[in-house]
Amino acid sequence: MKVTLLKASALVLAVSVAATGAALADKANDTLKVAYTKELENVDSYFNSSREGVVLQRAIWDGLIYRDPITNEYKGNLATSWKWVDDKTLELKLREGVKFHDGSDFDADDVVATVNFVADEANGVKTQRNVNWMESAEKVDQYTVRIHTKDVFPAAIEFLSGPVSMYPAEYYAKVGPSGMGLKPVGTGPYKAVEVVPGQHFVLEKNENYFDGPKGQPTIGKIDIRTIPDVNTQIAELFSGNLDLIWQVPADQAEKLAEMGDRFTVANESTMRIGYLTMDAAGRSGADNPFTNLKVRQAVNYAIDRNALVNNLLKGKSKVVWSACFPSQFGCTSDVQEYAYDPEKAKQLLAEAGYKDGFTTPFYAYRNRDYAEAISSYLNAVGIKTDFKMLQYSALREKSMKGEIPLQFLTWGSFSINDASAIVSQFFKGGELDDARDKQVEEWLAVADSATDPEKRKEYYKKALQRIADEAYWAPMFSYNTNYVSSKEVNYTPTADEVLRFTTMKWN
Repeated sequence: MKVTLLKASALVLAVSVAATGAALADKANDTLKVAYTKELENVDSYFNSSREGVVLQRAIWDGLIYRDPITNEYKGNLATSWKWVDDKTLELKLREGVKFHDGSDFDADDVVATVNFVADEANGVKTQRNVNWMESAEKVDQYTVRIHTKDVFPAAIEFLSGPVSMYPAEYYAKVGPSGMGLKPVGTGPYKAVEVVPGQHFVLEKNENYFDGPKGQPTIGKIDIRTIPDVNTQIAELFSGNLDLIWQVPADQAEKLAEMGDRFTVANESTMRIGYLTMDAAGRSGADNPFTNLKVRQAVNYAIDRNALVNNLLKGKSKVVWSACFPSQFGCTSDVQEYAYDPEKAKQLLAEAGYKDGFTTPFYAYRNRDYAEAISSYLNAVGIKTDFKMLQYSALREKSMKGEIPLQFLTWGSFSINDASAIVSQFFKGGELDDARDKQVEEWLAVADSATDPEKRKEYYKKALQRIADEAYWAPMFSYNTNYVSSKEVNYTPTADEVLRFTTMKWN
């Protein structure tokens, strides 16, 4: 009730601001004003794992390959063509005449330096799964490179079309990740002209951007501020201090949609899923109840996923039962489902030795209302939660150290349409693997490297079914995103949850 009243108050305040005469979007200054909800830990795209970072990555930098978000067709970006020389060697011809934002020329040296740096685990790329499939890169000539994979990796093209951006070799060697985070330099359609870490980012149109698949930018400047409170974002949207906000909660988006003369509200699905992960491996302590299968199953039965989707997420969200996003290659829905059954949850807890329940820390980093609803379901069956809300970067660090027994997380797979981007990220023995199931790891090793697509599907299915049977996660729902903009902004969002500034125009 308190949350609802706060949201309603924010809308009343916004309406009153509007009635006094709100400013129009900053179209006259050709500056699009956007809000981020979450602090970005580092602008360097290899040293953050947030959606906000992905958005900046696609604007400031380019990858070798581009996947069209509508057709899923792969197109040449910084590379114009590619071919497999053998099962573990990919040769790419590079686009000539491309310049970085600092005026330096892009060529094979930049690709080799970037790949060899990020592929070296010692350099600490945040999401190792995005890069650790690469062994090294070598220069064939000024505009030809070869990327060598550690093992056979059929998803290489998909990864090269997403999180693997190319950096200027000399500049990056000089400034490193911290310097790149403060003064980013890429080849992308927008260049960063101001960075206040975690707070403020100003992008400016790259007038010399090459004719590639992303399209040419039309809006001159993008001014991005971090405003954690959505209510404040809405008030600033009404006052004209913002032109575009996203990830707006469903109930607020519905009310804003009623003001169609003022705002455009669009709802689109995303590749992000929400889930609970439990410390089945016991990394957080010997007395951790989640090492018990029946406790994990009880958690799964305790939550009414349909109610969460229908009452909170709404839009294009759907219930998810598997530890992947349905459209991803290798994802299967043929897994154990845990229908809402609180009595069965209580029975399983009793059988596990917790007739009177137990208390556990429960962590989240976003969507407090979703997390609190989940917490209520758990409390109702006897799993009493000590709820803790952290910044994403802090929660991730604790997760990597194995300090958390139960947490509500989300993962958007960096918009990579392959199951390896999620299931192999979290169940292949890495720092974020709370299961440490050797059988699952073995099956994923086959699925990630098999050249036969049907064999890949078979082994992802084996792994995903075991993950569900063992209740290592409680997958819950896919996300949707509500985008709200002033009527001055023309933008059609895509289903991969990437704000593409190049496709935005003024009306």
